[in-house]
Amino acid sequence: MNEIDAIINDLSDWRGEMLARMRELIREADPEAVEEIKWKKPTNPRGVPTWSREGIICTGETYKDKVKLTFPKGASLIDPSGLFNSSLKGNARRAIDLFEGDEIDAGAFKSLIREAVALNTEAR
Repeated sequence: MNEIDAIINDLSDWRGEMLARMRELIREADPEAVEEIKWKKPTNPRGVPTWSREGIICTGETYKDKVKLTFPKGASLIDPSGLFNSSLKGNARRAIDLFEGDEIDAGAFKSLIREAVALNTEAR
């Protein structure tokens, strides 16, 4: 079991299910994405699940009331479905906050993942 599996398993509620679902969609959108844990610190000893390819695609953090997927270059992505609903005023990042019972448009989310990968690979 890797560290992301452990985080998902430790979240014995809807947040674990949501993070697992989003992880599945990320893997479907880009099977070559690298999964890792970043930013371990005393206040967050487990760290932050991160997916990258030629740069970070997105991170997946869990809070008491939500799962937050943050795209560091989200402001540069086209989001015709309006999935981004958080961190909208910054010049770079955008996030998707998912709450209990939320459903996400899988196709639109996978398009965002592919677009983030394209942005990273074009930059190189």
